[in-house]
Amino acid sequence: MAFSEKLVFICIYLLLETYIAAYRPVVIIHGVLSGNVTMIPMAERIKQAHPGTKVYVTDKFGDWSSLAPMWHQIQEIGEDLMNIAAAHPEGINLIGYSQGGLIARGILEQFPNHTVHTFISLSSPQAGQYGTKFLHLFFPGLVCHTAYELFYSSIGQHISVGNYWNDPHHQSLYRSYSRFLPYVNNEVLSSQSNSYKDGITRLRKLVLIGGPDDGVITPWQSSQFGYFDENEEVMEMRDRKVYVLDKFGLKTLDKKRRLTLIEVNGVSHLDWHTNETVIDKYIIPFLK
Repeated sequence: MAFSEKLVFICIYLLLETYIAAYRPVVIIHGVLSGNVTMIPMAERIKQAHPGTKVYVTDKFGDWSSLAPMWHQIQEIGEDLMNIAAAHPEGINLIGYSQGGLIARGILEQFPNHTVHTFISLSSPQAGQYGTKFLHLFFPGLVCHTAYELFYSSIGQHISVGNYWNDPHHQSLYRSYSRFLPYVNNEVLSSQSNSYKDGITRLRKLVLIGGPDDGVITPWQSSQFGYFDENEEVMEMRDRKVYVLDKFGLKTLDKKRRLTLIEVNGVSHLDWHTNETVIDKYIIPFLK
């Protein structure tokens, strides 16, 4: 091989190596009553699109253990994420599906010195949950309008679902008894309120994906921080106090054009993380 040919070969090799290395590692957190196996198709799809990308799928809190209290899951998975981040000083990207999206947000707030570049929340009840179909996945005998009696109690707060059950008709009980959602939303102030906001505004990109045919997240707009008012009319994110008062940084990200809302029709809740169109069109382009 002539010297000039060798030089071209070396240049191409270095360019390819740089291109492959340009993609940040990805951490994926699974949903409730599932495990890391369910997220493997997404992980493989990402690696196919971005060869050389390291993708980590948490294996903690699978199946019934996913009903452990949210703060407990956040602490353990968060420590793993920070260890991964320490090995990748270039930063990482984070994807959370369903309940995993709320765990991911909790990690960002609990560990505000994270190095997460982009966080993709995939059909997650970010503003809370208030729906019978979702409820009956875990508690077939409960009805929506009385579920607060269980969830807003010391026993109910030992269940992850109870930590983000947001009954629009019992907001005083929600703020008094819920140990998780009103705190990460800074609806109830704490000594960590400022650091919670810092953890969100540190993001370079927040992507919120959901859609009207989800069928489980109720209202579906909760995946984009919209939620019911006391009359069960949906208030969009930008009309809610948590946004208007910039309680934990949504408005800051929005004004800096770091917030992207994506609404996709025709996708049911159990299909988001395996739907190749969703992955190819709405997830992979943000993983840079």
